[in-house]
Amino acid sequence: MAHSSKGRLVLTHSTYVQGLIPVLRRLADCNGIQTITPAAIGPVRGNAPQLRLKISVPIRGGFKAIARKGKTVQEVFVLTSLSQAELECAIAQALKQK
Repeated sequence: MAHSSKGRLVLTHSTYVQGLIPVLRRLADCNGIQTITPAAIGPVRGNAPQLRLKISVPIRGGFKAIARKGKTVQEVFVLTSLSQAELECAIAQALKQK
C-alpha cells in the first residue's frame, strides 16, 4: 500500500526542540510516511550540540523516535509503511538538508 501523497505533520504543542519542525516537514514529504506527531518534551543531562533524530522503538503502524538538541529531548511518533532502515535513511536525508 504505497502512498504518493504527503504525510501530515501534527503540531499540537507550544514548544518543540529547536530546529525540529523544519526537519519533520521535510520528513513528512517522503513517500510512505502518513503522520508525524511530536510528543512529550523534557530536559536531559547530556548536551547534544547538533539536532539528532533517532528511532527508539517500533510502535503499532510505525516507530517512536527521539529528537535531541542541547539539553532538551522530545518524543516523535512516526506512522509509516517504511521499514526501520528506510525510515532511518529518510531521517538522515531530512537532517542533511537545510
